[in-house]
Amino acid sequence: METTVETTEPHTVKLTIEVPEDEFGKDLDRTYRAIANQIKIPGFRKGKVPKQIIDTQIGQDAIFEEFVNSSVPAYFRQAVADEDLAPITDPDIDVQQLEPGKPFVFSATVEVRPRLSFEESDYTGIKVTKSAVEVTEQEIDDWIERLRERFSELEPVGRPVQQGDFVTVDLTVTKGGQKVEQASREDYLYFVGSGEVGEKLDVELAGAKPGAILKVSDALPERFGEELGGAAVEIMVLVKDVKARRLPEVDDDFAKTASEFDTIQQLRDDLRERLTEVKEREAVAALRDLALEAMIDKVDVDLPQSLIDEETDHRIHHARDRAERMGVGLEKMLELQGWDEARLREDSREHAIRAIKSDLVLEGIARNASLEVTAEEIGAEIAVLAQAYGREPKAVAKDLERSGQVVTLAGDIIRTKALDLLVERADVDTEQPEEAPPEDTPEEANP
Repeated sequence: METTVETTEPHTVKLTIEVPEDEFGKDLDRTYRAIANQIKIPGFRKGKVPKQIIDTQIGQDAIFEEFVNSSVPAYFRQAVADEDLAPITDPDIDVQQLEPGKPFVFSATVEVRPRLSFEESDYTGIKVTKSAVEVTEQEIDDWIERLRERFSELEPVGRPVQQGDFVTVDLTVTKGGQKVEQASREDYLYFVGSGEVGEKLDVELAGAKPGAILKVSDALPERFGEELGGAAVEIMVLVKDVKARRLPEVDDDFAKTASEFDTIQQLRDDLRERLTEVKEREAVAALRDLALEAMIDKVDVDLPQSLIDEETDHRIHHARDRAERMGVGLEKMLELQGWDEARLREDSREHAIRAIKSDLVLEGIARNASLEVTAEEIGAEIAVLAQAYGREPKAVAKDLERSGQVVTLAGDIIRTKALDLLVERADVDTEQPEEAPPEDTPEEANP
């Protein structure tokens, strides 16, 4: 099959495709056989109707139309693969020659994804700065404090309610005089400061004593769903008792209870090591983003409007799905953020442009470096997906192949390898951690 490519407009090409006579003839015969199996002609067995009879009964034009509809998509896919093109719209097909005994010739005009061409020097030496990785004693103290809260015990206190206390309450929520069962509770252990049914209740609870009956008017939080989220309600609470957390002492006994370590110093050393690993991963991830951003800033590419619109619409659709999963509509979610659909579309468009450019940059690097994806790498990614979804890898692989997403997966792997290469060849400067100011000596503190 021979293909010539002509650029007709920016991002648009016209492919003229010539299918050899023998290949065209085989596919045309296949069309005749398919039709022969579908029609009934007196005097002929099903599937054995001669071509001349089919032409007479159905018409050669109808046969040719069926052939074009069934065979041209495959010819077109082969042509764009041979020419290494990435169509972003459906092709406009124009049949130029369709006669038995001659090559089949047609043209396909289509908008294609732009390409970026790089030399190795273009993506070598990108200057980026990696954040310093340092774990402070305060950060370790904060984690110790979280562990203390996790292993704390509740004990009754003989004082009024304070923020951070737990109170046992009977909680009755009504809307328009009708009890809201989803929000009402009996003998419920309520954390003061949670804002579980609105912030006003937490304010009123502060200073209350057992036996107090409180009434407030508020709006239910959005977590109650589209029907109740934001609804004006009346809240009545009977305070039954007050409990406070009793935090364990930070000592070796606490370390043995809260971890596998025998001493508090061993626990702190382990936390420092774990936090260092987390911060190192975060610093590397940020470095990769910075390297890609710097590379994007170096290139200037004109993007097809249809490509931008498609990616923008995809992002808005994703935002709508996410809002619905949260139990609120997109309009309500935007209202809570102080946005509207116009601002969402503008923001989505900006992110869409950046995302498309990042893909083009990484694809350009991958082509220059001749990066490829192995079957083992695809298999490893499928195994990760299978584990995440609790399925067998073979079943996941079959689904990906059936839906064509295995190509997307391969593209993701290629782009990841290209980003690895970009970071590997970057000129990386590492920030130095800030030195803590020296502590005052007693003499300096008290002159």
